[in-house]
Amino acid sequence: MIANEKTLAPFLTELERTSWVAVDTEADSLYAYPEKLCLLQISIPGADVLVDTLASFDLQPLWEKLRGRELILHGSDYDLRLFNRCHRFVPDQMFDTMIAARLLGYEQFSLSSLVERHLGIKLEKGPQKANWAQRPLSPRMEEYARNDTRHLRTLEQALRAELTALGRLEWHREFCQRLVEEARVVRSPDPNLEWRMKGSQLLDRQALTILRELWYWREREAIQCNRPPFFILAHDTLSALAEAAVNNGALDPLMPRRMSQRRRDTIRDAILRGLEVPAAKQAQRLQTVRRHLTEAQKSRLQEFEQRRNRQAEKLGLEASFIASRATLVALASEPAAEQELMQWQRGLLMTG
Repeated sequence: MIANEKTLAPFLTELERTSWVAVDTEADSLYAYPEKLCLLQISIPGADVLVDTLASFDLQPLWEKLRGRELILHGSDYDLRLFNRCHRFVPDQMFDTMIAARLLGYEQFSLSSLVERHLGIKLEKGPQKANWAQRPLSPRMEEYARNDTRHLRTLEQALRAELTALGRLEWHREFCQRLVEEARVVRSPDPNLEWRMKGSQLLDRQALTILRELWYWREREAIQCNRPPFFILAHDTLSALAEAAVNNGALDPLMPRRMSQRRRDTIRDAILRGLEVPAAKQAQRLQTVRRHLTEAQKSRLQEFEQRRNRQAEKLGLEASFIASRATLVALASEPAAEQELMQWQRGLLMTG
């Protein structure tokens, strides 16, 4: 385990000798809030190492070395966002083995499925939900973590060869570059949307206002005690409390039996704040924007759907992976939407 500058230095020298680096991450999203990057798994020729990102030492030299090399990841979207949010790092280039498998039409594209398919090795899933902030890691956790990267280079070579044979390697490169570009953008949460949850559209404006207060109360509690929000109060409970409050329903039966009196009191304070908001300032219900297509646009949509489905069947790909219905609707109604497509998508949808 690399946990200080002394053990990092010789590994940086080894990194300089390789053009590729297999990388994965472990975070503590099930145990802390906000989540932290707890462990960095790195495989290079001849070595599978673990980097303790919670240890107090300067990791910047490592990030600088990684930036100039092709990273091999599996299902990189979450890792890329975690890199940027926690360490302001975004790679220059990468190869995503999950994206490669999907572009090849694989129906099973988890890491364990790919490793078993190509190497005949069955990976253990046991410590998947372990607390990766704990120290020391158990030998079982360390072995599980190393397995996340030790086979990625072999998979990358096999998948790259298949992509090349089918003429889809450039599709993959473009897809990965899009993910990298999107990871560079750190978007601020929308204060009108971040507190809304499944089912909240059924609440009236006063109940929505209370729900908003309860959601921000839960956020403060989660940060204060460093626990994920769902440990504080479930989504359904927040909505049920908001609805009960506007209907003069009983609140105590909706709260967890072991909840402290302090939390019960602060929940009631949040509800009171919501009830006191003037009608003019209450939360608005979201208006569902229904796109009414003209007959010509409906015909164009049908044409796009048929073309996508033909291409999917011919190429052995999942139709929605080529383009979602929302993308097709945008293409049918807004010609400028074509500019948002990747080149490989444009080739399949606009001329196929």
